[in-house]
Amino acid sequence: MAATAGLPDERPRWLSITGAAVWVSLSAKTIRRKIAAGELRAYRCGKTIRIKTDDLEAMMRPVPSAKDW
Repeated sequence: MAATAGLPDERPRWLSITGAAVWVSLSAKTIRRKIAAGELRAYRCGKTIRIKTDDLEAMMRPVPSAKDW
């Protein structure tokens, strides 16, 4: 039996702006810009801002390859 059997997914559900930036290899400033532009949904809880990892993944778009031209 695996040591992680029965444990929840290791991926966090919520990230701070800094955590989100690290997770997708962008700067925190870029994450803030995407939130301000409406490209990324963010949620406020008190004074903190949190971002769902699902929303971060939805923000990513595939890059077309040369075959797609």
